[in-house]
Amino acid sequence: MQTLCLLIVLAPLAGAIAAGLFGRRLGRVRAHRAAIAGVATATFLSFLVFWQFVIGKAAPLDYTLYTWLQTGSLKLQIGFLIDPLSATMMLVVSFVSCMIHIYTIGYMAEDPGYQRFFGYISLFTFSMLMLVMANNFLQLFFGWEAVGLVSYLLIGFWYQRESAIAANLKAFLVNRVGDFGFLLGIAAVLYYTKSLDYAPVFQAAPALAHRAMTLVGEHQVAVPTLICILLFIGAMGKSAQVPLHVWLPDSMEGPTPISALIHAATMVTAGIFMVSRMSPLFELSPTALSFVLLIGAVTAFSMGLLGLVQNDIKRVIAYSTLSQLGYMTVALGASAYQAAIFHLVTHAFFKALLFLAAGSVIIGLHHEQDMRRMGGLYRHMPITWLCSVIGTLALVGFPGFAGFFSKDAIIEAVHLSHRFGAGVAVLALKAGVFVTALYSFRLLFLVFHGQERLAHGGDTHDDTAGHAAHVAIGHDGHEGHAAHATPQESPWVVTGPLLALAVPSIFLGGILAGDMLFGDYFGQSIYVAPENQVLKEMAEEYHGALSFTLHGFFSLPFFLLVGGAYVAYLYYLVSPGKAAQITAAWPRLYALLLNKYGFDDFNNRVFAAGARLGGGLLSHFGDGVVIDGWLVNGSAKVVGWLAAQVRWIQTGYLYHYAFAMILGLLCLLTIALGVA
Repeated sequence: MQTLCLLIVLAPLAGAIAAGLFGRRLGRVRAHRAAIAGVATATFLSFLVFWQFVIGKAAPLDYTLYTWLQTGSLKLQIGFLIDPLSATMMLVVSFVSCMIHIYTIGYMAEDPGYQRFFGYISLFTFSMLMLVMANNFLQLFFGWEAVGLVSYLLIGFWYQRESAIAANLKAFLVNRVGDFGFLLGIAAVLYYTKSLDYAPVFQAAPALAHRAMTLVGEHQVAVPTLICILLFIGAMGKSAQVPLHVWLPDSMEGPTPISALIHAATMVTAGIFMVSRMSPLFELSPTALSFVLLIGAVTAFSMGLLGLVQNDIKRVIAYSTLSQLGYMTVALGASAYQAAIFHLVTHAFFKALLFLAAGSVIIGLHHEQDMRRMGGLYRHMPITWLCSVIGTLALVGFPGFAGFFSKDAIIEAVHLSHRFGAGVAVLALKAGVFVTALYSFRLLFLVFHGQERLAHGGDTHDDTAGHAAHVAIGHDGHEGHAAHATPQESPWVVTGPLLALAVPSIFLGGILAGDMLFGDYFGQSIYVAPENQVLKEMAEEYHGALSFTLHGFFSLPFFLLVGGAYVAYLYYLVSPGKAAQITAAWPRLYALLLNKYGFDDFNNRVFAAGARLGGGLLSHFGDGVVIDGWLVNGSAKVVGWLAAQVRWIQTGYLYHYAFAMILGLLCLLTIALGVA
């Protein structure tokens, strides 16, 4: 098993090395074959691990691969923890990544950075697998930072575009803010438990329950609360929770396969996985859990509203991701960790499906992304339309689809929770159901139904000229050169992964709901305190997936879902002009949403402007005045002044020098006699 786990992480790494370093020698076909072979191997082996540890209920495997460094009693090690939680994440990450690798063959076919792209996404998969398989905080932090670094490379993949470079810098810097808190949390864990390995840390955790730390003056904070909030700040950056969410919508500047890879099963869910893994610590702090709950509730509702005013097809789905991450975070705050992971799993499939379907639309429309220039595509792209419908129904939580089981479980769990903030969170989640249905069906109707508004002509927003420059930028940069051809269904290499992702988007929820939510699916992987067992209360009323589905048709979330879909139908199909009337009637609200609540403006005016001001002061005063003026030029001026003062001694007359020598000799003799 140890060799098997090692192969799971090394296979994508080998593919990344082959495609990234030797891609030019191998050529396009061999490069993508090497990358896909590596990820496919990881997927197959992850399935074997899943079968053994989840289906077969094997005992968890916790072992050290090697010791990297030892100082005193502290050992910094590389190792793996394989249990139902990590096995589930391994299979989800590797399978979704494998589908995206295959999809990339068709999507990036004309891109000159083809081999480099495969190298990046394989390296990303390796980094994520290292993160979820870690048995210690050191390896967790390595994977955490590695996915952040590779996401920087992927978001800025089309480095010719200034917007892509700005987006990857934004993602990198915002994640560094969260990672600073994460690193402090790991340091606090090490300080109080004297270890970085999960097992001893979790064993020592109960002893920290009554310990406090003095922060400022006489104010004290419980050690578990401090540790958990610091760790969660890292999750806020990686999983894009308010206010550290601003990087994720801008990451749409990367190619669509990256949008699916980052936003579906991998990077943005790392924070959800981390908090679930740290459940023995978080269960010690109701304060930290309430903080998590409220942050998630704000994110779930507020980010969904922003999806209503977006016209870029990928940005609508991006804000949907933010909202769904809020749902998962709320579940964590309610101690329903199993429901959070369940929604993570179902969301991975239907969100990847929606992103890849959006990419298929972009291909069919020759790189067009504005939904206002689409419409009626179901006639031309039936497979993409069908997969988009399936993804939409799963996203909105239509009874029977995968997203229904996980989303309704979260809402009910929070409703039963007695944690501070749970009442507000329930209202936010239920309102979010209506909003989700509204923007999801808005996208579906604008893109696939109604009147065809396909763009004709070749205007483009690219700053380059000519077809070659456009190809160098890639597929979904801006509007296309000539969307004059009739849209056609994408090739099988694109639609095949869509169909493969559509199947679990329909059936996976019903298959996993009973065991993952109410059974012993996770075993000892997740710890929930006896007083926080909200899912156990729900289990008493669970009578199977069919009963759960039938009950869903008579629940409030279903009526909110139908209401959101009906409003979208009225305003975007029956009377398209009414939507413009509403925005005209509420100009300030529309401007607020369009401006994304002013987060970007605030960051630019306060943090970015403050950094520029500080840099300017350091450049002018520190470099110009202190270093150049005082140290460099100042020392030269002092030497010049001293030289000017003693210049009168250098007369050039021999008798002056002889007289000075005689005076010097007399002084030396006087000193010598005085000493004697």
